[in-house]
Amino acid sequence: MSAACVVLVTVPDEAVAERLAEALLGEQLAACVNLLPGLRSIYRWQGKIERSNEVQLIVKTRESRVDALIERIGVLHPYDTPEILVLPVVAGGARYLAWIRSETSTQRS
Repeated sequence: MSAACVVLVTVPDEAVAERLAEALLGEQLAACVNLLPGLRSIYRWQGKIERSNEVQLIVKTRESRVDALIERIGVLHPYDTPEILVLPVVAGGARYLAWIRSETSTQRS
């Protein structure tokens, strides 16, 4: 049984968020992607303080799919250096965790 993970990804707008979420779900790399618009990011980039309006994606997947998910985000994402942070899920509802496993299984029919 594979452990669940939450992956945080920021994107520049809702259109990119929708496209990325649809691709990850369609390729069974994610069971669910939450889109949180209205994010304001302030960060240091190339020696300067930058400000951006972004959308935060919260991606639920299984640990065994993380490498493929990171690779796919890298291909689809418009940023040169996208935020991709993988957080392990320590515990959760058994039925929900089973659903994540089921929806990210490459063995589904």
